[in-house]
Amino acid sequence: MAGFKNLRNLRELHLGSNQLSGSLPASIFALPCLEYLDLSENLFLGHIPINSSWKCPSMLQTIRLSENMLSGKFDFFWLRNCTKLRDIDLSRNTDLVVKVKLHGWVPNFELERLRLSWCTLDKSIIAEPHFLGTQHHLQVLDLSNSNLPGNMPNWLFTNEAALVYLDLSNNSIVGSLDLILQHKTNLQMVNVSLNHIQGQLPANISSMFPKLRIFDISHNMISGFVPSSLCNIRSIEYMDLSNNMFTGEVPSCLFSDCSALRVLKVSNNSLGGMILDGASNLSFVREIYLDNNQFHGTLPRNLSGNVYIMDLHSNKMSGELDTSLWNLPLLEALSLARNDLTGDIGPGICTLTSLLLLDLSDNYFTGRIPNCNAPLPLEFLSVSRNSLSGFPSAFFNSSFITVLDLSHNQFTCTIEWTQYLYQIKVLLLSGNKFEGQISSNLCHLQHLSIIDISHNIISGPIPPCIGVIPFEDPDANLYDWPGTPGNFFGGFDGMDFSYSSHYDLQGFTFTTKGNPYIYGRNFFILMSGIDLSANMLSGEIPQEIGNLSHIKSLNLSNNFFTGSIPATFANLSEIESLDLSENRLNGSIPWQLTGLSLLEVFSVAYNNLSGCLPDSGQFGAFDVDSYRGNNNLRSCTASSGPVVRNGTVIHVPDDPDPIPYVVSAVSFVLAFWATVTFVFCHSFGQRVILKL
Repeated sequence: MAGFKNLRNLRELHLGSNQLSGSLPASIFALPCLEYLDLSENLFLGHIPINSSWKCPSMLQTIRLSENMLSGKFDFFWLRNCTKLRDIDLSRNTDLVVKVKLHGWVPNFELERLRLSWCTLDKSIIAEPHFLGTQHHLQVLDLSNSNLPGNMPNWLFTNEAALVYLDLSNNSIVGSLDLILQHKTNLQMVNVSLNHIQGQLPANISSMFPKLRIFDISHNMISGFVPSSLCNIRSIEYMDLSNNMFTGEVPSCLFSDCSALRVLKVSNNSLGGMILDGASNLSFVREIYLDNNQFHGTLPRNLSGNVYIMDLHSNKMSGELDTSLWNLPLLEALSLARNDLTGDIGPGICTLTSLLLLDLSDNYFTGRIPNCNAPLPLEFLSVSRNSLSGFPSAFFNSSFITVLDLSHNQFTCTIEWTQYLYQIKVLLLSGNKFEGQISSNLCHLQHLSIIDISHNIISGPIPPCIGVIPFEDPDANLYDWPGTPGNFFGGFDGMDFSYSSHYDLQGFTFTTKGNPYIYGRNFFILMSGIDLSANMLSGEIPQEIGNLSHIKSLNLSNNFFTGSIPATFANLSEIESLDLSENRLNGSIPWQLTGLSLLEVFSVAYNNLSGCLPDSGQFGAFDVDSYRGNNNLRSCTASSGPVVRNGTVIHVPDDPDPIPYVVSAVSFVLAFWATVTFVFCHSFGQRVILKL
C-alpha cells in the first residue's frame, strides 16, 4: 500500500470490509487532500500512525478504523488540528487504549458521530465529560461494551444535546432513568441494556422521547409498572424491557395501538395478569416475548395477525390448547413450554402452515399428536414431559426436522421411522415405550450430534455401522433462530444503523456425567453424545464405536452387553463421560483407556470384569464406586500390568499370589531343621557328613 503516498489529490479512500492485513501505512494518513478514510473491517495490526506531531489533512472529516486488531494508544489531543472532523469510528479494537479525558482543552472540531465501543476508555469519560461536553452537535454516540462505571449520564439529555443515537450498553452504569428532566425530541435510539440501572421508568416517558424507535433497557434492575404512556410513542419499533424487575400488567395498548411496533420483549420479569391482556388482534407486532413471567389464564381462541414469533413459555397458563380459530398465517415459532396446559393437542395446530418451531414441553397434554393432511415444515419440535401416546406419523415433514424431542411421554412403536430424518441433529426419545431394534439404516443420519433413546424397550445389538456417524456438525446456526430484521436511519447522512432480533430457544436436556444438563445455543460446541442406557440391548459392544472420536458422552449402562470392553475406546479422544455399568461384560479393563485425558466420569460397576484396576492418567482419580460389583477386579502394584512411559509400552508380568510363596518358605525352613536334627542324631548321618 506504499503507492498511496503518490495520490496527493486523493479525497476519499474506501477499503472497508476486505482482508487487508499488516500495519496501517503512515503514508495514507499524510495525504494532504484526504476527506474520507474507511479502513474498517480488515485485519490491520499495531498502532494507529497518528501522534502529537501529526499534521492533520485540513479537509479530513471521517476516520473509520473499526473492527480491526489495532492496539497501542490513541489520544484525541492528537486531532487538535482537524477542524473539519465530523465522524470517528474506532470501535471493536479491543486492545486499543483511547484517551478522551482532556482538561482545559476545547477541540476545534464538532463531532457528529463518535463510536468507541469495545475499546479501552478513560473510566471517567461519562462521569467527567470534559471532552464530550464540548460536542454539542453529537448525533451518534456509542460507548458500549467498555466496562464504564459511574452514574447514568443525564447531562447527555440536556436541551443543547443533539443526540439521535445513544448506545451505552454492557457497562457498569448505575443510577436511574427517572432523573432525566429534559425532553429529547430528536432521540430515536436508546440502548442502556446490561448495566446496573435501578428505579422506575418515568410515567411521562412518551413526552421525554416522542420520536423513539429503538428502546432497549434489558438486563438491569428497573422495577415498578410498565407505563402506559409508552403506547403514545407512535414511532416505536423495537422495545426490550426484559430481564428487569417489572411488576403489574403489560398495557394492552402495546398490542393494539402501536402501529409501528414490531418487536416486544418483556421476558424474565414478574409481570402478571391475563395472557396478552385479552388482546386478540395482533396486526402490528411481529415478535412477542412474554416468557418467564406470571401470566395466567387461557390463550385467546381467535388470535389473528402477522406474528412471526410468539414465546409464552414458563408462565402459569392453563386450560386446553384450541387453535382452531387462529388466523396466524405467518407464525414460524411458537413456544408454550412450562405451563399448565391440559387436554389434547387439537388438529387446529395443523392450520399453522408456516410453523418451523413448536415447543409444547413440560405441560399436561394427553392423547395423540394429530396427523395433518399436509405435514408441518417443522425444524424444531419438542413435546417432552407430557403424557402423549401413539405416534405422529404425519405431523411433521421428516425431511426438515433437525431437533426432535419426544422424551418422557407414553409413545409406543418401533424406531424404524428415524431412518428418514435426514437432517436430524438432536434426537431425544428417552423415557417412552419404544421397542424393536436399532436398524443399520440409522447410520445414514450423518448430521447427528446427540442421540438419546434411553429408558425404552429397545433390544438386539448395536449396529457396527454406528461408528461411521461423525457426531460433529459445524453448523453454528441451529440455535441462532432468525427473527425480524429491522433497519434504522437508512440514508441518515450515509449511515445505516440496524438491529437484528434473534430467538434464543430454551434448549433441551441431555444427561451426561450422571446429571441432566440443559443445552441451548452453541450446544454442538459443548456436547455430542450417545445414550442407549436402560434398554434391553445385547451382544458385544461394536469395536467401531471407537471411531467416534468427537463424542463427549457415551452411556451404554443397564443393558445386557457381553464380551469385553473394546480397546478401540482409547480412540475416543474427546470423551468426558463413559458409563458401561450394569451389563455382563467380562475380561479386563483395557490399559489403553488410561490415555483418555479428558475423561471425568467412568463407571463399569456391576459387570463380570477381572484383572488389574488401571491407576494412571485420569483413572487415578476414580473411586471404588466406578468398579463396584466386579468381584474379580483387584488393585495391583504400580509395577504390574502394562505401563506407558513416554509413549512406550513396558510389559511387566503380574505379581502372582503371595500366599504360595509364604507356604513354600515355611515348608523349606521346617524341612531344613528336620534334616539337621536327623544328621546329628544318627551315626549314619555323621558318616554321610564326613564323606561330603
